[in-house]
Amino acid sequence: MSGDTPISPEDLSYRRGVGAVLFNTAGLVFAGRRRGVYSEAWQMPQGGIDEGESPDQAVLRELEEETGTDKAKIITESRDWLTYDLPDDRIGVAWGGKYRGQTLKWFALEFTGLDRDIDINAHEKPEFSEWRWVALDELPGLIVPFKRRLYDDILAEFHDLPEKIASRT
Repeated sequence: MSGDTPISPEDLSYRRGVGAVLFNTAGLVFAGRRRGVYSEAWQMPQGGIDEGESPDQAVLRELEEETGTDKAKIITESRDWLTYDLPDDRIGVAWGGKYRGQTLKWFALEFTGLDRDIDINAHEKPEFSEWRWVALDELPGLIVPFKRRLYDDILAEFHDLPEKIASRT
């Protein structure tokens, strides 16, 4: 035996992060097509929480980094932290091999700008190659398979928001 022992997911923790469900005034949600690995998939902005950062600070930072805009306000947040596991071929690879997946606090945000305020190329390493507004219930079908349960959980959590937001305008 070479001494290389496969990494067991049970030996790894979850990376803590945040996710942004950004609603426009029509009650549609921002979705970006990923660059790089899983480039066929669309997803909402998400990312890690930096040292000393609160989840609500992190979601606003991540939103600005991935969409190029800070024109948003937090409406509400998920009751619980929502978790997903990486597929076997990404364990030991993603995030330097330190994590088995992510546990995320999700925030619903209201977009307060105009479409032209979104610039997915605003930062040095863009997360997305393109973006669009989609219905919340379309998202589970657009995401990579290993995150579908997570997106179903987000849909269940925020299912009433599209109609509430759209009815205000």
